[in-house]
Amino acid sequence: MSIRPAFRWFSSVASVLGSIAMDTFSAVTSTVKPAETVVVVRKGILKLSISVADLRELAETGKVPEKLQAYANLLSSEQRSKIFRALQAKIPLNVVGLSNLLNTGIGTAILTDLTTVIPRRDGGGVEALRSALVQGAKAPEGLSVLSFIESYPSSRLVVDLDRAFAVLGNLNVSFWQTQRFMTAIAPQLAAVKPALNLPFDPSQRGPNGVRVRALDLNDSARNRPIPVDVYWSRAATADKPTIVFSHGLGSVRTDLRYLAEHLASHGYVVAALEHPGSNETNTNAAIAGKSTLLAPQEFLDRPKDISFVLDELTKLNQTDDNLQGKIAIDRSVIIGYSFGGATALSLAGAELQLSGLKQRCQGDLIGFSLGEGIQCAAAALPEERYQLRDARIKRAIAMNPIASLLFGETGLSAIQIPTLIVASSADKTTPALAEQIASFPKIPSPKWLVGFVGGTHLSVKDPSTTLDQVRRPSTGITGDELVGDQAVSIRNYIKAVSLATVAQLTAEADKYAVFLTSEYAQFASTPAIPVRLVTEISPEINAVVQTFIQGNK
Repeated sequence: MSIRPAFRWFSSVASVLGSIAMDTFSAVTSTVKPAETVVVVRKGILKLSISVADLRELAETGKVPEKLQAYANLLSSEQRSKIFRALQAKIPLNVVGLSNLLNTGIGTAILTDLTTVIPRRDGGGVEALRSALVQGAKAPEGLSVLSFIESYPSSRLVVDLDRAFAVLGNLNVSFWQTQRFMTAIAPQLAAVKPALNLPFDPSQRGPNGVRVRALDLNDSARNRPIPVDVYWSRAATADKPTIVFSHGLGSVRTDLRYLAEHLASHGYVVAALEHPGSNETNTNAAIAGKSTLLAPQEFLDRPKDISFVLDELTKLNQTDDNLQGKIAIDRSVIIGYSFGGATALSLAGAELQLSGLKQRCQGDLIGFSLGEGIQCAAAALPEERYQLRDARIKRAIAMNPIASLLFGETGLSAIQIPTLIVASSADKTTPALAEQIASFPKIPSPKWLVGFVGGTHLSVKDPSTTLDQVRRPSTGITGDELVGDQAVSIRNYIKAVSLATVAQLTAEADKYAVFLTSEYAQFASTPAIPVRLVTEISPEINAVVQTFIQGNK
């Protein structure tokens, strides 16, 4: 769920399809000229034929052509606005990657749901949608509603407009609920930046040079090759906890390299591993049709990967010339991002409770976020409950975790260690309201919830692995992520709050406690990215949370 190429394409496709589905008169033709293309829009008992030329005029001018005015009067101003915005949207996508993705199980499921907008009896279907999307993505300006229409393998397409509006109305409901929730509580987020007299800046690199050792481990009992990068400095001692990183889905062990180097420079040993069943290599193989995108067993194997690495680090602590006697396994910290956030929560003691997930994931998935869709892969696990806690883990940090479905109603209450949750208000992949904010009250104290107002899913990641920043043509960038230089303040705060969290297991706990306060979060805020930290959600805000969550069911 770290959005590496496949999932950036998927997210973009879902967004474009949503616009096609609900916002517009989605569809039409491929080889005929735009003037010869006809979209038959059906609303109730009414039908209207619209040419691509008329749609292009609307997109370019924002004015409804005279011949369409009577029909446009049947729509609300909000619906007309959505149609106009969708017609203007253009998204650059890698054609080969998009084609491969649409042939995966997830891509097919989404396309199948969206074909309800275009009745099959009128020529709609998965293959027609797939063809139009791939061909439309070849347009110089990228995939758009118009390039999709012009690439559709028919000169006539009937669109059920009422169903189209209903489909997009539910598309990624959790994300839009989060935005409405943030608007509702905005008055309570306003705060004056406090004047703090801080002893030092915890976001600054420590005084020690960092070294990295690459290990190629193999868990022969599970046939799992697990590469690990171990970061440390000469200041490392067994008085400080060992930290283990778990990356996101479809990603790599350098997801949080900047954070690993930061912690190591302050004297901590950090082990960043790669999960072979859900890393970038596995995802690329799945897109190529050579492997499964996400096997249900991965929800169990990931926590076991962490426990295996802790076992191996125990051996390293006894034999390695550089690290001998410096690794404190029984006082470890887990830091996980996205899918890795769920891994961290599992290791902290959260119980997988899958009965509700299995029921919910049998329904229409069109309204799900990508994070919810990923959790549905766990529905094929044979048991209803799983406990994967590792008692050697004493603290957990879960950044943008998936948590809405995996742990049921009470699974998070089984967490037995202090836990810090990170959420970003503009995260479309793991929307904050459903995945983190609603889950937070279920976690026992002590706990902390950090919120980045305006942050996105990739904002906490290392710039070297954030594809939006790399801007290669093959990445399928959509440009809607806050990354690189724009996210410096977010990464700086992550460095500070992570260092303060792990330091609570050392003799310097009191020295770092100030950095785990709401006052420091406000101090670290910028006008562009306000930061908030709470240890409990107030009854007033929790009431708003429950109202939105109930409306999402």
